[in-house]
Amino acid sequence: MSKATNIVWHHSAITKTDRRVQNGHGSCVLWFTGLSGSGKSTIANAVSSELYFQGINEYVLDGDNIRHGLNRDLGFSDYDRTENIRRIGEVAKLFIDSGKVVTTAFISPFRSDRDQVRALFEAGEFIEVFVDCPIEICENRDPKQLYEKARRGEIKNFTGIDSPYEAPERPEIIIPSNVLTVDEAVEQIFHYLREHHIL
Repeated sequence: MSKATNIVWHHSAITKTDRRVQNGHGSCVLWFTGLSGSGKSTIANAVSSELYFQGINEYVLDGDNIRHGLNRDLGFSDYDRTENIRRIGEVAKLFIDSGKVVTTAFISPFRSDRDQVRALFEAGEFIEVFVDCPIEICENRDPKQLYEKARRGEIKNFTGIDSPYEAPERPEIIIPSNVLTVDEAVEQIFHYLREHHIL
């Protein structure tokens, strides 16, 4: 709940529709969710690169990068995780209003948090992409040695170890990243974007 008072939303002279028309494509958020090591950031950046090369206005919001700046005051308690996702949802909404296709890579472990973000957007603008990968494979990949540290008790509240991950029940896109290559995942996402007339 906002603590600010006496504020009124200022409507921009240039609308979201105006920007979409100028860009020649729609805008949306591709919200990648999944365990650490599932491939969220890799696939999100591959999608973003392909969008860029096709002349689509795009941007990547990555979980680790956001925690270096905007959300550096947040830890990993349940409250902080929820606030982390709330803030990035609001940032993503600004990007959608600017006419961009924004890809986000956040574990975002709680369904209620993702549903709260979805509620910020108009129908069709929030595309939940579940990067589905067994935890055993995520642990074997473990590029940052986070699972190893969590198993040793050096990291607390680590998703999948001592903090839960609630998989999406009805995501728009499911990417089994232990089965598909990155290129195949990108093609599946682009197929969705074309089929829904975003591109």
